[in-house]
Amino acid sequence: MPSEKYVQGMQEMRTHFGDAADQWIKAIHAIYPEFAKVNVEFPFGELYRRDVVDDRIRELCTVAALTVQGFALQELKIHIKGALNTGSSKAEILEIITQMIAYCGFPAATNALLAAQEVFDEMEST
Repeated sequence: MPSEKYVQGMQEMRTHFGDAADQWIKAIHAIYPEFAKVNVEFPFGELYRRDVVDDRIRELCTVAALTVQGFALQELKIHIKGALNTGSSKAEILEIITQMIAYCGFPAATNALLAAQEVFDEMEST
């Protein structure tokens, strides 16, 4: 039986990512269920449910952080979808990625830009 925090976390994930939330967690769960549990309960059952900033701001911050990391492209794509689903425009997402050039350099920002275009293309084709 999933914990209340897990159930709330999955609801929060679905708000941001739609059906992709279930697909993402299912893939992780197949490898290691405990990792999937922590992935849902901590960020989405706790942090994302706080009301200090709204979901749109939270997703834009996450896009910035993942852009700067430079290696988390799968997660970045999911959070770009989350940013769109919570009210950010393509232009805002691209501007956040562009601003990150100053913090992560051109290679990481370029990878993020290309990832964003993949997400935009995918969402337009569905």
